[in-house]
Amino acid sequence: MADQRAAVPGGAVAPEVCVVGAGVIGLTSAVVLAEAGCRVRVVARDTAGGTTSAVAGGLCWPYRIQPYAEAVRWSLRSLEVLTGLAARPDRTGVRLVAGTLADGPGADGGAQGPEDGLADWYAAVPGWRRARAAELPAGCRAGWRARTPLVEMPVHLRYLERRLAAAGGSLVRRPVASLAQAAEGVRAVVNCAGLGARELVPDPAVRPVQGQLVIVENPGVAEWFTAAEAGAVDTTYLLPQPFGLVLGGTAREGGWSREPDPAVAEAIVARCARHVPQVARARVLAHRVGLRPARPAVRLAVERLPDGTVCVHNYGHGGAGVTVSWGCAEEVLRLVRAAAGR
Repeated sequence: MADQRAAVPGGAVAPEVCVVGAGVIGLTSAVVLAEAGCRVRVVARDTAGGTTSAVAGGLCWPYRIQPYAEAVRWSLRSLEVLTGLAARPDRTGVRLVAGTLADGPGADGGAQGPEDGLADWYAAVPGWRRARAAELPAGCRAGWRARTPLVEMPVHLRYLERRLAAAGGSLVRRPVASLAQAAEGVRAVVNCAGLGARELVPDPAVRPVQGQLVIVENPGVAEWFTAAEAGAVDTTYLLPQPFGLVLGGTAREGGWSREPDPAVAEAIVARCARHVPQVARARVLAHRVGLRPARPAVRLAVERLPDGTVCVHNYGHGGAGVTVSWGCAEEVLRLVRAAAGR
């Protein structure tokens, strides 16, 4: 099956664009722009493997992102694209995996359902229904079932890099001191700097939400499970990836450290073991910490830099970067075209 491309209008060659940031938001934006005819270069301090995106668990779900209405719209488009990419999981890193979302008292306090602003998302997710008692993990009294994309992020980021190169785009690894520097020699800048936007813009509304994970040998878990209340500091999720079982997690607002905390790791394993006891004895393969780029609301908008260059901001996606990536990227293309008069 051919890769699913973003649907964009045709036309003459678009202006040269500099995309700042090589995480999933930046790379997806660059791919959509390049495949629409833009001459794109991505400039980033870190390669994709060194970004927060590479650490992410990869479950496609609108988690810790606002505003809900736009997030759901972006997520639904991304769900469509990622579902298409799941036809080639070895190449794209995307698989469709069934799982359970805990709900109600006795399920780690989770309270997620159609009341939380995501009704349109629930309606579109394949297999969305109340879980039967026999389908619930130990210690979970109620929940919802769904089948969603689960993305192996390192593989997916490499796939996006290859797809960008195939479309004629380039990737340059160097620090970006300012948006004005990024604008040199191009007609448009797309700011996908994530947490880096705090200093680059600058935008003090951007803040880190620290997430810690533990990777263990998978004792046979084939489905994902999550129990994560919207504002909870400590969450519980198990995500089966080809490289191991991802156990999580945390959501500590304002936490800047990228060093794993042994006590936090122990608590994560204990929470997950309440639902899948075998993980308590599973061999630990790795510890990971990532800083989600949170903001009260995603900034996806156009401004003009002092020299008149078009700048499209696309940052502040919290814990939902891969979930909204394709929807946001298509919005970036629309804004670049409109602002550039195309």
